[in-house]
Amino acid sequence: MNCTGPIGFFDSGVGGLSVMKEVRRLLPGEDMIYYADSIYCPYGGKPPVIIRDRVFTICDFLISKGVKLIVMACNTASITALDAVRERITVPVVGLEPAVKPAVAATKNGKIGVLATGVTLAGERFHSLVERFGETVEVYTQPCPGLVELVEVGKLDSPETRTLLARYLDPLLARGVDTIVLGCTHYPFLKPLVQKMSHSGVSVIDSGAAVARQVARLLQGGNLAADIRASGREHFFTSGEQEEVQRVVRLLWGNRKLVVEQVRL
Repeated sequence: MNCTGPIGFFDSGVGGLSVMKEVRRLLPGEDMIYYADSIYCPYGGKPPVIIRDRVFTICDFLISKGVKLIVMACNTASITALDAVRERITVPVVGLEPAVKPAVAATKNGKIGVLATGVTLAGERFHSLVERFGETVEVYTQPCPGLVELVEVGKLDSPETRTLLARYLDPLLARGVDTIVLGCTHYPFLKPLVQKMSHSGVSVIDSGAAVARQVARLLQGGNLAADIRASGREHFFTSGEQEEVQRVVRLLWGNRKLVVEQVRL
């Protein structure tokens, strides 16, 4: 493995781009590969055995592209398969977990709300997070079926999105939470809307920046970091419909000319 290889990212769809954007801000010289497993999106409703199979397949694809590190830019995939992936491959792997620890540090009234998929909220990793860091606070969880699908088609502030988001936010706000954790990588693209629909004193937190810092630490520690003077490139792949995924990736990444290549795995 050498410092010239790209960083690999993947998610069940386009949501992991929120994490990749944070890594790009911190590490402008790194080449990056993103795989959107859009045909299987969302992972949240899939059996764990299916999720693990997809994760293994996509990691093999990224390794075939010469990646030096993999970011599992998906909370559901990380909850389900992170340990198994680390046992299976030698490339460093960074997973995601809902930002419970920073939320505990940020809350003023000790009431935290977590928006995430049902699989994430039911997972052992999430319960371990709450046990380790949430002893001194109240943590209220809210599964959010349907939000991922709206982000997947680029509906970031539509009437449909507002209606669904209100259904999930209102119970948390009624309990008086002052900190909301976005526990799915799709949700940071809804952060402006979440902030707008919450009370003015509510903090909205996600894991992207912390993941970017961990990626930087691992690259530097393993002598894998690219030349800081370089200008990194991005390559995008999907298992879904090329034109539709490309349209949404262009919207979320902020580049009208980027190309997404369809690769069915």
